[in-house]
Amino acid sequence: MVGRVPVGGDAPISVQTMTNTPTTDVGATIDQIRRCEDAGADIIRVSCPDTDSTRAFREIVRAANVPLV
Repeated sequence: MVGRVPVGGDAPISVQTMTNTPTTDVGATIDQIRRCEDAGADIIRVSCPDTDSTRAFREIVRAANVPLV
């Protein structure tokens, strides 16, 4: 399970994607996540290459409706 999304085995294929905004740009990243959710993404990957991105990720997670990894 990734959050509430079953993965592997007999689970249906999950749609995954990744953001391409700077994670430190919280508004742009949340906007992109919303568009991905609207398009049917089940799991969204977000890069956290540094401490500032990791801090921003905490806020981004609260705004997401699908699991972020």
